[in-house]
Amino acid sequence: MEHARRLSGMRIGELSKRTGVSPRSLRYYEEQGLLTSSRSDAGQRHYSDAAVQRVSLIRQLFDAGMSSRMITTVLPCVDVPGDLGVAEETFTAMMRERDRIDTDIAHLIEARDALDVLIKANSRHRAELSTTAEPVARSA
Repeated sequence: MEHARRLSGMRIGELSKRTGVSPRSLRYYEEQGLLTSSRSDAGQRHYSDAAVQRVSLIRQLFDAGMSSRMITTVLPCVDVPGDLGVAEETFTAMMRERDRIDTDIAHLIEARDALDVLIKANSRHRAELSTTAEPVARSA
């Protein structure tokens, strides 16, 4: 008689509760190679206790504006902390990502400045209208 393989660790629902990350996002992390699990004979995912810390790190990296592709580049530094080559590659990737974010910020500042010009012009226009004309009734 064969025994079903029993795995220790938490299932996806428990990991979701412990991390505040939806099961759907956890499955996405796994699809992207950011998180690993073992599978029971029934196909259920089982995660080690270390997965809680791993998910927390993944969330921090996403919160820092990194894409899943960039996170895939950064995680080897965590997985192989003593490898100088990996640390250098990770540093270079993070600096490129920071430069990309700086460029995005500069574009947003330009857009905000352009909007400020339009807001100022609209404010002057509204002030002129309020002193020279009666409000026009709008039909509903």
